[in-house]
Amino acid sequence: MYLLGYDIGSSSVKACLVSVRTGEAVAGAFFPKTEMRIKSVKAGWAEQDTENWWDNLKLATQAVMAAAQAKPDEIAAIGLSYQMHGLVLTDERRQALRDAIIWCDSRAIPYGEKAFADLGAERCLSRTLNAPGNFTLAKLAWVKEHEPGVYARTKYYMLPGDYIALRLTGEASTTASGLSEGVGWDFMHHAPATFLYTYFGFDTNLIPPLVPTLGMQGRITAAAARELGLAAGTPLTYRAGDQPNNALALNVLHPGEVAATAGTSGVVYGVNGDAKYDPLSRVNSFAHVNHSRSQPRIGVLLCINGTAILNAWMRTTVAPEGAGYDEMNGLAATAPVGSEGISVIPFGNGAERVLCNREPGCSVHGVNFIRHGKAHLIRAAQEGIAFSFKYGMDIMNGMGIETKTIRAGHANLFLSPVFRQTLANSTGGVIELYNTDGAAGAARGAGIGAGVYRDARDAFASLKNIHTVAPQPAAAAATAAAYGRWLERLNALHRQC
Repeated sequence: MYLLGYDIGSSSVKACLVSVRTGEAVAGAFFPKTEMRIKSVKAGWAEQDTENWWDNLKLATQAVMAAAQAKPDEIAAIGLSYQMHGLVLTDERRQALRDAIIWCDSRAIPYGEKAFADLGAERCLSRTLNAPGNFTLAKLAWVKEHEPGVYARTKYYMLPGDYIALRLTGEASTTASGLSEGVGWDFMHHAPATFLYTYFGFDTNLIPPLVPTLGMQGRITAAAARELGLAAGTPLTYRAGDQPNNALALNVLHPGEVAATAGTSGVVYGVNGDAKYDPLSRVNSFAHVNHSRSQPRIGVLLCINGTAILNAWMRTTVAPEGAGYDEMNGLAATAPVGSEGISVIPFGNGAERVLCNREPGCSVHGVNFIRHGKAHLIRAAQEGIAFSFKYGMDIMNGMGIETKTIRAGHANLFLSPVFRQTLANSTGGVIELYNTDGAAGAARGAGIGAGVYRDARDAFASLKNIHTVAPQPAAAAATAAAYGRWLERLNALHRQC
């Protein structure tokens, strides 16, 4: 028997089959092989055709089923991970009314900012734990004003994962965790945030029926089963946004535990046992996958826009021509800790929430034309990314999340010895690296939700720590000095919020 996990990203759709018997991932696939198209009709807009998600999901399903030689009736349960904060609108016939407005679309910022100003920071933050910002409800407000015909025909508003669940089961639904990521959940009343819906003039009937994040969410229809090559009636038992799901994939479920990713953008996601929030909304708090009224589990999310995208820029612009990442990482390691005085401020990929939505840009400081070369610049970039994580993690520490252990997938920037050692040295945290991804996490989440596993401990018994990075006491002073210099230069560019 197998568990099938999907990860619906903005670049690709991934699928993974996990063996129930061994707990190991036995097949994985992603489509398309080039990045999925993002439409940007105007600056700051980002939309995707929902049919592309479904088409690529079909291809990924067929690939993993063939690779594992799995039979349709061998799938015990299905789990979903998806790109967060997007907006899909469906009509009475369950058809998408327009392209999805996805997470990186910024057109709705003025709507969120006005709501925050009108309703007040204390009311918004104490109840939804976030400013309305550019989240899903603000995107819906934009549609209501600019596309009233579409809004009038809307039966339900959904997140990307809700829409895929609809295509799978034929039934509209959402989760409390999903509503919270769209800033539509009231943690004070443990219900949809009606004060925000009233403010925007939304009917709460636009909210699909609630189902548990971990538990029965519906069964695959005969029509969907035919398209996917699965068995009708297969249960869908888990659904979560990509960052909460990445945390689940790393078995990060309890207060004090921390997960991290470092792809194009970087995320640190820690779990709190209390409904706390940052007064300046520099980090975001959402209901984690195992949150409940009696046992709060709040995922606190730090996002840094300029992480692996900066590293990629260094590879194409600074590293020797044709150099791969392994060669570049080796070159960076030849420079000393602190890069002999160079600091790279990595905030060059749009407005940074951790800086109160300001955009100081990427900048390089302290270059000496006689002493410094490519190795110093590349190392300084990787150190600067690690320091940006440290900067945000200090905010999280102030909310009660201690970063003693950081779990991450063995991928992207965590393949760089300089980056991961700098992060360990600057934060004092031990980094544990695992061979897992979002689709495998969704599959294991499905196993928990279906009762295939007794509990999370059972689900992640096969998860193996493949590498551990501990802080180096000998490098502590040099790293602290480099971070202090980096912070001083950042503060000169960016006035505090």
